[in-house]
Amino acid sequence: MDTTRRLRLGMVGGGQGAFIGAVHRIAARLDDRYEMVAGCLSSDPDRAAASAAEVHIPADRSYGSYAEMATAEAARDDGIDVVAIVTPNHVHHGPAKAFLEAGIHVVCDKPLTTGLDDALDLVETVKRTGLVFGLTHNYTGYPMVRQARDMVASGALGPIRVIHTEYLQGWLGQKLEDTGMKQATWRTDPARSGPAGSVGDIGTHAHNLAAYVTGLTLESVSAQLNTFVSGRRLDDDASMKLRWSNGARGSLLCSQVATDMENALRLRIYGEDGGLMWEQEHPNHFTWLRREAEPVLLTRANGELSAAATHATRIPAGHPEGYLEGFAVLCSDIAEQISARLENRDPEPLALTVPTVEDGARGVKFIEAAVASSAADGAWTDARVDV
Repeated sequence: MDTTRRLRLGMVGGGQGAFIGAVHRIAARLDDRYEMVAGCLSSDPDRAAASAAEVHIPADRSYGSYAEMATAEAARDDGIDVVAIVTPNHVHHGPAKAFLEAGIHVVCDKPLTTGLDDALDLVETVKRTGLVFGLTHNYTGYPMVRQARDMVASGALGPIRVIHTEYLQGWLGQKLEDTGMKQATWRTDPARSGPAGSVGDIGTHAHNLAAYVTGLTLESVSAQLNTFVSGRRLDDDASMKLRWSNGARGSLLCSQVATDMENALRLRIYGEDGGLMWEQEHPNHFTWLRREAEPVLLTRANGELSAAATHATRIPAGHPEGYLEGFAVLCSDIAEQISARLENRDPEPLALTVPTVEDGARGVKFIEAAVASSAADGAWTDARVDV
């Protein structure tokens, strides 16, 4: 993946007190494909300026609004090639739209938007502008997730019948939003998070992981959203039954009040000829179940990995790769797609499996379908979207 220069990166959000902005900055540096040169790191001008100084953005390229930044950077000969949007959910659509219209590629945190109309607007804008748009469902960058995807696609499990996915956390078991904790405050605020809490924050990861590995799309959902912490305005727990596009059936659980759970994202897939089980907290292996044969523990050292898994691997087996590296794989794959355009060449095919704006729209539809189903006492609700 040679390139003539580092890509010039800008960032919207991610200033002082933010979590995911720092993750994006680390991931962007990991493979030396980017150089961050501009930002609108906060909606507060003073905090934006202080945040920019901390991460060595020149003062004249620290902006007071994303609209100003998009216009100014598009006009510069050395303007940014790509922007990372790492704001709360309600400030995804506006910046993404502005930078796309300015001719600048976009990397956006998930979920794509807080409503389907805005998501479909971004789908149309990306198609019209022809720009690269990457959605950072970072678990799709894990080597063994890409190995699992290749195995399913190759038919190693046979036709898929059952898919169970879950993401359990416990950090919102108390009403942290009343303490002023920034991460809890916006995630539990419908105006900033959107119509769902745990479903939008982590349920979307579970949904995306299942779709990414199996290649299937969600047809319909029967959901029960729960709010266990008194006075909380959004769900902090949910359980669902799912119907997938090939007739497969399954379930999805997500909770942020599962006492003492940390980041327990798990995927179990069962086909006619076998199955696999993967857990995010132990990301460098999974169990391959085989009909009429002994189960196999697949690791990055046990057996030959697919080219896609090797592509996402940097270090020898036994040295863990995980969360930050998963983000970095997506960053590098997006960089490859953009650099190929700048250099008038075809991108490396293995860099083309990054979640897209269309995947983002499917995730927003999943959220809306789950909310609607729960409001209708778990009635089966269409989760399809035409993208």
